[in-house]
Amino acid sequence: MKIIVVATIVCVLYIQNSAAQTLASIRGKVVEATSEEPLTGVSLKISALNILAETNLKGEFILENIPVGNYTLQLQFEDFEGQDLPINILENKPYDLGTVFLQKAIIEKYETSLIVLTDEDLLDEEGKTSDYIAGLFQSSKDAYLQAAAFNFSQAWFKVRGYDSSYGTIAINGIEMNKLYDGRPQWSDWGGLNDAFRNQEFSNGIAASDHTFGGILGATNFSTRASDYQKVKKISVSSTNKSYTGRAMATYASGWNKNDWAFVVSGSRRTAQEGYVEGTSYNAWSGFLAAEKRFNKKHSLNFTAFATPNKRGKSSPNTQEVYDLKGYQYNAYWGNQEGDKRNSRIKEVFEPVLMLSHFYERENTKITSTLAYQFGHIGNSRLGYFNAPNPDPTYWKNLPSNFLRFPDSPDYANAYLTEQEFLKNGQIKWNELYQVNVDNGNSLYYLYEDRVDDTQFSAKSLINTKFTENLNFSGGVNFKNLKSKNYANMLDLLGGNGFVDLDQYALGDAQQNDLNNPNRTVVAGDTFQYNYNVNAFTTSAFWQVQGTQRNFDYFLGMNAKSTNYQREGLFNNGTYFENSFGKGEKQNFMDFGIKGGATYKITGRHLVTLNGAYTTNAPTIKTAFSNSRVNNSTTPDLTSEKIVTGDVSYVFRAPKIQSRLTAYYTRFSDAIETSFFFAEGLLGDQADFVNEIITGVDKKNMGAELSFEYQVLPTVKLMAAGSVGQFTYSNNPQLYLISESFSDLNSNFGTAYLKNYHLSGTPQRAYSFTFEYRDPAFWFFQINANYLTNNYLDISPLLRTNNFYLDSDGVPFLDDETGLQVTQDQVDHLLKQEKFDPTLLVNAVGGKSWKINGYYLGFFMGINNILGELFKTGGFEQSRKSNYPELKQDKQLEKPIFGPKYWYGGKTSYYLNLYLRF
Repeated sequence: MKIIVVATIVCVLYIQNSAAQTLASIRGKVVEATSEEPLTGVSLKISALNILAETNLKGEFILENIPVGNYTLQLQFEDFEGQDLPINILENKPYDLGTVFLQKAIIEKYETSLIVLTDEDLLDEEGKTSDYIAGLFQSSKDAYLQAAAFNFSQAWFKVRGYDSSYGTIAINGIEMNKLYDGRPQWSDWGGLNDAFRNQEFSNGIAASDHTFGGILGATNFSTRASDYQKVKKISVSSTNKSYTGRAMATYASGWNKNDWAFVVSGSRRTAQEGYVEGTSYNAWSGFLAAEKRFNKKHSLNFTAFATPNKRGKSSPNTQEVYDLKGYQYNAYWGNQEGDKRNSRIKEVFEPVLMLSHFYERENTKITSTLAYQFGHIGNSRLGYFNAPNPDPTYWKNLPSNFLRFPDSPDYANAYLTEQEFLKNGQIKWNELYQVNVDNGNSLYYLYEDRVDDTQFSAKSLINTKFTENLNFSGGVNFKNLKSKNYANMLDLLGGNGFVDLDQYALGDAQQNDLNNPNRTVVAGDTFQYNYNVNAFTTSAFWQVQGTQRNFDYFLGMNAKSTNYQREGLFNNGTYFENSFGKGEKQNFMDFGIKGGATYKITGRHLVTLNGAYTTNAPTIKTAFSNSRVNNSTTPDLTSEKIVTGDVSYVFRAPKIQSRLTAYYTRFSDAIETSFFFAEGLLGDQADFVNEIITGVDKKNMGAELSFEYQVLPTVKLMAAGSVGQFTYSNNPQLYLISESFSDLNSNFGTAYLKNYHLSGTPQRAYSFTFEYRDPAFWFFQINANYLTNNYLDISPLLRTNNFYLDSDGVPFLDDETGLQVTQDQVDHLLKQEKFDPTLLVNAVGGKSWKINGYYLGFFMGINNILGELFKTGGFEQSRKSNYPELKQDKQLEKPIFGPKYWYGGKTSYYLNLYLRF
């Protein structure tokens, strides 16, 4: 590995030194946009060349010794809107920018909090999740990425169909993606919009100065105190989404006379009830950064932030339930003593402490960061033992239950059940308490699935210039995680205790912990399952970026070692042989390589080509087949392989900026998992199971368009589009793992998924935007967005031989023909649902005033102005897992186990008022 790295660098150095070394200069003048008065002391920065300068008394500047290449010239001035100007140096001669106009920054940007509101981590009783986390793409990107962030995100749009785990999110270089599932936990820094504004972003597999990155891109948030503009700011917001109100305050000192810089920020977000019924929201956020500059080369920065938050979840529902109760209905809450009590509360409290050292000299910068994160995540839910299911939408509580026999429908009870559901279709807390009081021990209880993580991370990064036209980046990092996982009893709901047994198992298998049989549990006790996972990762990357007259390029490599080990603290009765104690360590060695090139046809016409091959270790979630009850690992466990590439044509002119990109990505050996209750297993058995699919291959390909046209200084038109096709490309293996019956653990063989569409995102999206910015400091923007080709998440279990073969291995007989089921009949019954297209119209505008040195302003956004009702996601239920049962259910006017859906919200608003001084 070392030989390859050294040889590559030597070759690149040779090529670079063989090229002609041409140096140029950049000159220009910066003035205030309205008065055209020159601005003195405007900060000028070219990060790629470590060049810093300021304008003189006449607002003029000149930057010398600029090599051939493409750069971004950043202009920053206090109380003015900054500008990022693309610079293309083609030859050794002066580059004259002319006059650059800066506008006073008295209108706040349309904040990204507008899209973070969908970060609900929606989880239903079957373990299905929306898989959507917004916020990766921010407003400073091109028209397409802006549309993906602000407009398409309402429909859970995923750029290129990629899960958020394929994007690297870092804070001061420390990767924040969870080892459990690879995704960032955005709630860990939610509500700190001002504190996390400074960022570096790379799109897709493009070069990044701070990490190797994922195929979705890389974002690094910098909390270095000296990077913040000196400011005092307070703001209040009102909305009708997840929360209804927010207050925020931020103070940044800049450097003081003792070479200290400080930043303090905090916010409060709250809702008695959000847009969906019964969804409360209670969040606090606090942030502190302090930097000490020892000399020109060394400084030390300390960062601490914590965001304790609790929020009520909302349920996905069948269409029958939505038709009866409306599209804001939520099955997770019920009235208790006049309050709406939600049984599904997600609580997140994971504080982070960071210490960063910065070393800088003329051509080299070294950043080293230590980080410590601790705290917990809890997801509450109702449990029950040998008692009726308390879920108000349980199939026996719905009218369709009494109409499931077409030959003898019970219309009377169907009507009575419908009226009861319309009147009292929520959790009946008082009845649950009464049952427990009457019984003594609790038959109903409230508990939480709890994760207490303690993680130590470290990273050291170097950025240096080998020559004027060749930059090098490299870094090493590691993580050490101890994750405690257990069920925590929250409330016995009026009972005296709960006996810790598995209601589905028999005999000794009922014992959740054989070391403490028949244990009575009270509030605050650990029960059901209890285990630790220890994880350790180390990685290193390097990257070179070169610039020549008509050709830019980069090349990077990454290597990563990952190991996991489970330690069971309970001796499970079903899996007594391998549930208690430490399991075998799981080790993975992964690597990646990526590269890209840009050919500059002219200064306005460019072509870029990028490609990558990378492998990703299984996450903790996918590495273990059922970590709650045993040490067993997933069958056929191996790293995922990814091959990806994209080619882009870029056109840049004074008034037009555009990009057209085509991409192709192939995933191999992926693992997918889910939990659900299934009937019709191996003929006629039923149980709560973990479904594992191994060797999954997927194919994502498509094209993206970004277009911006500055019609007038005040008017801009923007267009964006994405056309994709995301499908399964093979037929993987499917396994079911039962929590209660080891004899149900089985390889169900091939899951016939090839050519089915991947779910969770519209695969085609188009946007058109009109923007007006007035010199009198107000702006207005309206956009229309058309989203289509969004598909229902399919059930892999329904696409195995189990679906159409009886327990004797012979195909089921069709109840209509009396003949064996044919493939055409199976395909017709399992046709994947495609959601209706959606047209979303949004608007945003704002105004600001300067009053005696104070900046007062507001902006307001309105989403889905037309009030469109649309499905954002959903999934097939796997409960009816064979042909006769599913066909019978689908033939009903109101299927009992039809798909469950999420719907997008109707018209919503976000209003922000701020004062800056």
